[in-house]
Amino acid sequence: MTEHLGLITIDEPTSPISEAYRTLRMNLQYASLDKELSTLLITSPGPGEGKSTTLANLAVTMAQVEQRVIVVDCDLRRPYLHQLFGLSNEKGLTTMVLEEDALVDPPLQDTPIKGLQVLASGPLPPRPADLLGSQRMEKVIERLLQMTDRVLFDAPPVMAVTDAVVLATKVAGVLLVTSAGDTKRDHAKQAIERLNRVNAHIVGSVLNNAPMDTTLRGYYK
Repeated sequence: MTEHLGLITIDEPTSPISEAYRTLRMNLQYASLDKELSTLLITSPGPGEGKSTTLANLAVTMAQVEQRVIVVDCDLRRPYLHQLFGLSNEKGLTTMVLEEDALVDPPLQDTPIKGLQVLASGPLPPRPADLLGSQRMEKVIERLLQMTDRVLFDAPPVMAVTDAVVLATKVAGVLLVTSAGDTKRDHAKQAIERLNRVNAHIVGSVLNNAPMDTTLRGYYK
């Protein structure tokens, strides 16, 4: 295992951005008062809006308050979590789905953060949506929940493929990541509509790349 790559909650834990991730963690705790968010899907309307980085930093802040967290790379088209944490992608989610031994003993990888583990995507399948929508995937989720407090799933963009919508039916909540200046309003609206059609529980949204209030800058120096 190599060192993490550019996770701000690790590299700059006192920065305003790291504080924003801790605020997000707290908001999710309040959102789960009525319904436990033991499984949370993180996606975005389109590509390049920061969903994977958001998931990784959120997971770090959860582990830092002594929660056991597993992050799962369900982007079986362009997996990225193993790169963020500097890990192998030889085995992972697809291995668990296809191999009984891996379901019993998941190929989880440790990170530099105590309590935080990664399930990489593993070898990419020909039909990702079919795999994510299978009954076997439900067994994978059930097995992971036996091993941790929270499972965070990184899924492809909603507008690009059906994968995130399919997986949204199997988790307790969905967090939608958007990017200021990049996300098109129509795409965000359509993404929400697609998730609502399958009765996904959208717990909120994250806006990346928003300008910081200049009146607050001095507080963090």
